[in-house]
Amino acid sequence: MSKTQIKNMEEFAVVSGISRPTLSKYFNDPASVRVSTRARIEAALEQHDYRPNIFAVNQNRKLTKNIGIVVPYLADPFFAEIARNLEERCIQAGYRPTLYSSHGEQKLELEIMDSLRGLRPAGVLFAPLGRASDRSEIEKFCKAVPTVLFDSNLDGIGEAFIGSDNFSFVSQTVEYLTRTGEPPSFFEMKTPANPNANKRRIAYIQMMERLGFEPNVIKVEGQGWAFEEIGRQGALKLLGAGNLPTNAILCSNDRLAIGLLSACYQLGIRVGRDKSASLRVASNDDHPFSRFTCPSLTTAAHDYENVSNKSAETLFQLIEGGGHLPERTETLFPARLVLRDSA
Repeated sequence: MSKTQIKNMEEFAVVSGISRPTLSKYFNDPASVRVSTRARIEAALEQHDYRPNIFAVNQNRKLTKNIGIVVPYLADPFFAEIARNLEERCIQAGYRPTLYSSHGEQKLELEIMDSLRGLRPAGVLFAPLGRASDRSEIEKFCKAVPTVLFDSNLDGIGEAFIGSDNFSFVSQTVEYLTRTGEPPSFFEMKTPANPNANKRRIAYIQMMERLGFEPNVIKVEGQGWAFEEIGRQGALKLLGAGNLPTNAILCSNDRLAIGLLSACYQLGIRVGRDKSASLRVASNDDHPFSRFTCPSLTTAAHDYENVSNKSAETLFQLIEGGGHLPERTETLFPARLVLRDSA
């Protein structure tokens, strides 16, 4: 028998080498895991003399096995990829995930919350619209339903937030572009749909000033989630007028950059880092399609796997803890610079 005292399931998962989703599945229904896995778990329970909080487990069994996953725009491949990962992790842990998209509309986001209340979910993984969200309604929802926010943070709301470090994205792309050529202008929507865009603009200005360059922010017209078309139309106007102060552009996100590359092709502007190119283009996100653009897009990549894993693990911990965590936590994962042909 181990002399180490195990306080909770997270610690037991570490010492036993058995994943949290598998343990959750076992404690909810031992017959739901394979016989060999069940034997491993039971041997580890004996070895470490660990007994889960029976009251908490019994409370959890009174809940449905439903988990809601809410994203602002499922047609965006970034959210589709995150949602796919989250669904897989919930299923592995023995839950039944249901995916919702608010399609960029506050009304639909409110209706989704009403539907989820009726389902009595064990918990919810929620990526709010942000700027367009009704903050007070989301706050009420999170007090009634165990909720972990991801991607878009609303300060103080939900039991935890997991997302990406926006300064990490922009600091890497700005440093690379200024080191290898002219400093970049920043290309964004005038009224961005996602609040991460505002953090990226601030990070761009801070990095440019820190490196001794004059920031130049280009704001293009457009609202909503049709980022590619907004980027294309804005770039046609900008590049057609010849108003770009440098030969490098850093886009707020990859979907805007895809639209900008389309405009460059239409105008006959060659993009890339070789001597024959007249413009360098980089961006942020590592959108699933960014490697297939022409030229392929240099970008700073989300850590899709860690954001998904941490979001799901935090929700499982929240459910197992009776719907509350000791304190609200915020976890940010850094980006990774991906060099391709566009810059």
